[in-house]
Amino acid sequence: MAEKIVTTEYSEEMQRSYMNYSMSVITARAIPDARDGLKPVQRRVLYDMSELKLGHDKPHRKSARIVGDTMGKYHPHGDSSIYDTLVVMSQSFKKGMALIDGHGNFGSIEGDGAAAMRYTEARLEKFAEEVYLKDLDKTVDFVPNYDETEKEPEVLPVRVPNLLINGAEGIAVGMSTSIPPHNLGEVIDAVKAYIANPEISMEELMKWMPGPDFPTGGIIANKKDLLQIYETGTGKIRLRGRVEVELGRRKSDKDKLIIKEIPYTMIGAGINKFLMDVAELAESKKLPDVTDISNQSSKEGIRIVLELKKDADVEKIKNILYKKTKLEDTYGVNMLAIADGRPETLNLRGILKNYLDFQYKNNTRKYQVLLEKEQEKKEIQEGLIAACDVIDLIIAVLRGSKSLKEARQCLTCGETEGIRFRTPELEKEARELHFTEKQATAILEMRLYRLIGLEILALEKEHKETLKKIREYSRILEDRSRMNQVILEDLEAIKEEFAMIRMTDLEDEKEAVYTEEPVQVQEVVFVMDRFGYCRLLDRSTYERNQETVETENVWTVRCMSTDRICLFTDTGNMLQVKAADIPMAKLRDRGQPLDNLSRFDGTKERVLFVSCQEQMQGKSLLFATEMGLVKRVPAEEFLTANRLVAATKLQEEDRLAAVRFAGEGDVVLQTAGGYFLRFSSEEISEMKKNSRGVRGIRLEPEDRLEALYLVQEDHTAVYKKKEIQLNRLRTAKRDGKGTKVRL
Repeated sequence: MAEKIVTTEYSEEMQRSYMNYSMSVITARAIPDARDGLKPVQRRVLYDMSELKLGHDKPHRKSARIVGDTMGKYHPHGDSSIYDTLVVMSQSFKKGMALIDGHGNFGSIEGDGAAAMRYTEARLEKFAEEVYLKDLDKTVDFVPNYDETEKEPEVLPVRVPNLLINGAEGIAVGMSTSIPPHNLGEVIDAVKAYIANPEISMEELMKWMPGPDFPTGGIIANKKDLLQIYETGTGKIRLRGRVEVELGRRKSDKDKLIIKEIPYTMIGAGINKFLMDVAELAESKKLPDVTDISNQSSKEGIRIVLELKKDADVEKIKNILYKKTKLEDTYGVNMLAIADGRPETLNLRGILKNYLDFQYKNNTRKYQVLLEKEQEKKEIQEGLIAACDVIDLIIAVLRGSKSLKEARQCLTCGETEGIRFRTPELEKEARELHFTEKQATAILEMRLYRLIGLEILALEKEHKETLKKIREYSRILEDRSRMNQVILEDLEAIKEEFAMIRMTDLEDEKEAVYTEEPVQVQEVVFVMDRFGYCRLLDRSTYERNQETVETENVWTVRCMSTDRICLFTDTGNMLQVKAADIPMAKLRDRGQPLDNLSRFDGTKERVLFVSCQEQMQGKSLLFATEMGLVKRVPAEEFLTANRLVAATKLQEEDRLAAVRFAGEGDVVLQTAGGYFLRFSSEEISEMKKNSRGVRGIRLEPEDRLEALYLVQEDHTAVYKKKEIQLNRLRTAKRDGKGTKVRL
């Protein structure tokens, strides 16, 4: 068979393929379905656990078994995504209602990760088993799995608006969803109000469900904005942690600020970040009234303690914490879900409508199945009751039949040929029998004890109950108001068993107000000793003790208190520190380690050059690396607000050997092996900071560049205790070998 070649525009094919990929990610991975509020991986984990019979009253099963079974049957996208999903669904501090009961280390609110899946165990929570997985066989459609060897539910028959109760987080291609969790009882009340009046206003709905309810508690500080968020499906919620004041009982006891509830966005590493931010504020004197910070959180809950000085201004401290740390944070709401197979941003009414349409469809299917079962039961019961009334005739048919087939034909069609009857009258009566196939089967399988009087009465009572159920199911299917009543009764039962009290308060708090005291503009001197301790000295102290200061410290830089200190390290980075963040100290004070003020790592790098932004204006910097590369870079490239900047690009295993301001005249490069090369500084090309540079000197094997000098400024150099007069060195060209010093 000849191959068919299709000619197409490459860009169109790429665009079409990318759109197919993005829609697959949106609909099949990252965005939840508006009906059950679950992503495919969540749905598959819950369904697989129900298939494994891991009910709330059954023993826990290894997480690795659950993950492997889910991956092999339903979700072939890697075990890590499945296990991460299982872990999150078990974490009560992330979900409004946890769906999985985890046994073992399933992580913590402070950001500790869960143990490996081979160590942990899990089973379904009762809430998930009763509300998410009940009546699977009667309600939803099943579709083939990825390789068509199994069947899986298209959605789960969730009986509550899970999209609101547990919320959702997901990032797809070009879109994302972020739905906050809500209180189960309040959501059910809102559904009841919506059923009672589908035209209900958003303000009325919010009387029943006033806002999100985060499992971490805290405070929603912009209650007034919630109406707009629920009307549009998008917006921003301002979250605050709850801060309480604990007064010292005795005079010697310090007052304390206790944080027992945190913003939902602080879950994980946010708590450690908060502690570091508070410590930094205290060290920089922006929180001078905080004397100690401790994290006393435990399994019982969050407890972060800030000890205060006597007579501290608590309101001011709160405002600083809200303004300068993540104790107040923003939660972006985007209620995006898959509705009718398409991603759509839904408002509150849209979410409730999708949920109720799903419930009507599920309940219609459920009661249709139940009705058919009761009608089948009714048919059989009527056959048995009729058989009991003519039991002597039935026995005569059975005794006279040669085979089961003959007996069945007689019961269903009145066919008596081949059957021996004791009297013609019995044969005549037998010709009048017209039971259905199902009735005949039930009669033939009926046990003799059913002929006892009490058993016959029980059968008649059961028949009456069946007729009652048929009438009830038919009424539910025919009358929407009756179906509404069934849904409401179901929701009320769920609320009564599972609802919990609200955790998050809703308030309209004023914006935190904090005005930083302006930095006093003055001339100061930055000093850093050989151990990396930094401090600022006022100008008068420095000038009175200049000789002592410059002897004891490696670096001294005059600057203004509003300036930034720039430190270049041998790893090719430039660190920046605000002068205002460096402690003002007395002459004999040691100061702060550079590691605490910046991202400097004293175990892996060393400082080569220090300046300030004011001094760098209009100048150029010379860079030289250990492999002999040199370049000139305009200092303007380093005038940035970033605290860490890549100052140059280095080859593998290369490091910076020298950084300094460029000057007039010649430069001298010195190697560790004693080679000196003098050439004009004009031969060093001006380049961008992210370039490697040009070769300045040809190195011998195993040799490396050690220093860069300016002849007009440095005059002399020392090599192995021998003083070298730089101006006496022979002038050569860049990229030469240089002259070796004889000792």
